[in-house]
Amino acid sequence: MHLKKILCRNFRNFDELLLDLNPKLNIFLGDNGQGKTNLLESIYLIASANSHRSSINTELIKWDKDEALVQVLIERREGKLKLAVRLDKRGRKVELNDNPLTKVKEIIGYLNAVLFSPEDLKLVKEGPSHRREFINLEISQVSRYYNHLLSKYEHILKQRNNLLKNIRDGRSNDKNMLAVWDEQLSASGSKIILKRIEVVDKLKILARLSHRQITEGRENLEIEYDISLEGFSKKMGEAELRELFKENLEKNKDKEINRGYTVIGPHRDDLILKVNDMDLRKYGSQGQQRTAALALKLAELEFMKSETGEYPVLLLDDVFSELDSLRRKALIEIIVNKIQTIITATDGENLSGLKNNSYNIYQVKNGIIKRRG
Repeated sequence: MHLKKILCRNFRNFDELLLDLNPKLNIFLGDNGQGKTNLLESIYLIASANSHRSSINTELIKWDKDEALVQVLIERREGKLKLAVRLDKRGRKVELNDNPLTKVKEIIGYLNAVLFSPEDLKLVKEGPSHRREFINLEISQVSRYYNHLLSKYEHILKQRNNLLKNIRDGRSNDKNMLAVWDEQLSASGSKIILKRIEVVDKLKILARLSHRQITEGRENLEIEYDISLEGFSKKMGEAELRELFKENLEKNKDKEINRGYTVIGPHRDDLILKVNDMDLRKYGSQGQQRTAALALKLAELEFMKSETGEYPVLLLDDVFSELDSLRRKALIEIIVNKIQTIITATDGENLSGLKNNSYNIYQVKNGIIKRRG
């Protein structure tokens, strides 16, 4: 899989940008604030249906314009695809081969991409929502069924939470309806949990291998899926897990009515990351946290390759300056000649090890991108 062309019109600080990309390596150089990260953001928007920097449409549209367009041409084993995201003040619309898709999230899975940026430390050091977002997007890019399940679960959860608030505030006393939502939530939620556990079991092996390579075998990375349901066992099948889910909902019913929201389920689960049995989030140094984040991203590449038969596009936002020589070398060994990689940097000083294959270099200044040579 690789990106062939990208068009950005009125996106961030781009007026109109049309680029042909190298199927192997693309390096974008320029000072901070010129538009390098905006380019990666536009690609990530196509891959994930979201920006990794803002959920507000107007922040993505050029300040003096009413709408924006990001469009890409990609090549996969099954052929070429054209994908587009259109943005205006009312929302977003997505297209596949010039045909509109019903829901924005339906675009996920056509362009698989892995983004690594300095902000990825949040994956290790901040709250569970970052790790849930990571695992949800990872699975959604290789499984449209999981993406559908997730949307369904979020809809049910919203309806159930609204009912809990109405019961708490005296606007409803329909506890029979609560049982209906419990049934639906446990049915969708148990499938999500089982899929996450399956993926985490694969991911932790790949991440451990990457982590040992980066640390030259000095440290051992462990990943555990931390489930919010009491009484869970990995031996449980879907039917048993669904019943356990309902039991947990019933047990927590009074607490949930009191609070007005659902306190257990996959929307409350987490990933626990440990190095040599030490909780990285609580006790890891910044260097250890950065190494774990890099190992997770490298594992993500290999996982997607194993699931789809193709490597995703790798987006590296000014990360080489953040890595020491050992981590930089490990990353270069992974990507050279194997994965289409799009890199941003302020200069080419840290990228010399990459330039032994086919590559394009671009200069970025004030929202204008020109290819060198």
